[in-house]
Amino acid sequence: MAIFTGAGVAIITPMKADGQIHYEKMGELLDYQINHSTDAIIVCGTTGEASTMTHEEHIETIRFTVDYVKKRVPVVAGTGSNCTETAIYLSQEAQKAGADACLVVTPYYNKATQSGLIAHYTQIAKSVDLPIIMYNVPSRTGCNILPETAARLGKEVDNIVGIKAATGNMAQEVKTMMLAEGCLDMYSGEDGLIVPLMSIGAKGVISVLSNVAPQQTHDICAKFMAGDIEGSAKMQFEALNLVDALFCEVNPIPVKHALNLMGMEVGPLRMPLSPMEAPNLERLKNAMIEYGIDIK
Repeated sequence: MAIFTGAGVAIITPMKADGQIHYEKMGELLDYQINHSTDAIIVCGTTGEASTMTHEEHIETIRFTVDYVKKRVPVVAGTGSNCTETAIYLSQEAQKAGADACLVVTPYYNKATQSGLIAHYTQIAKSVDLPIIMYNVPSRTGCNILPETAARLGKEVDNIVGIKAATGNMAQEVKTMMLAEGCLDMYSGEDGLIVPLMSIGAKGVISVLSNVAPQQTHDICAKFMAGDIEGSAKMQFEALNLVDALFCEVNPIPVKHALNLMGMEVGPLRMPLSPMEAPNLERLKNAMIEYGIDIK
């Protein structure tokens, strides 16, 4: 059984003016997401600026999210690292906090061979009882889980149950699904490819777009699952300009600006992320208005 089906939000982490995590605001965002039909919360991922958090902040943010959500929807905790021991530690802490699953990105910077990836994911998975979703995003990590490797892990390690697919390579994702033979649940890691990936069996999306359009992103998935492929595709097409704007600078710079433009007051980014360039900010505003999002 899938951890979730539909649209899981890769939620941002709100900050106070001094850069500290704003937990009260985090609670408001969690309620906003759940009240607008988001199917799961993915916390402390790339969009949540986890790479700038201390271990203590990372664990506390997971703990706060689990406690606040109170099982209304599944909570998936980002616990990946380029250090296997660190990923094990964060995954074990996520389990203690009560998370429903872990999202584990491939090792970045030092990268890994395919045999190294098998060892890395196997050790992490065996250290916890939680289900594991592998996160494959070569554009950020310089490391690619090949279809043969993904399928082997899905078949040989009981609690490796899913993969967040963000390669942008449809042929690779098709081959992964073919080789996995139903042993891996796939989630789109790209908001522009929700419908194409669901057409080959993906369960939904782990979404940046859901931060600003949770109901619409949920509906793209729900329509597809209900058999309204044409309606789902229409909504996918309508969102593409906004999706492009949300990635016109490195994520999560635009999405955090977008939430502030909506009056959500989610605060600044942590360095080395910086404010948007003026032309890109104007592009984002225009895309939001075109999509029907009110700007305060």
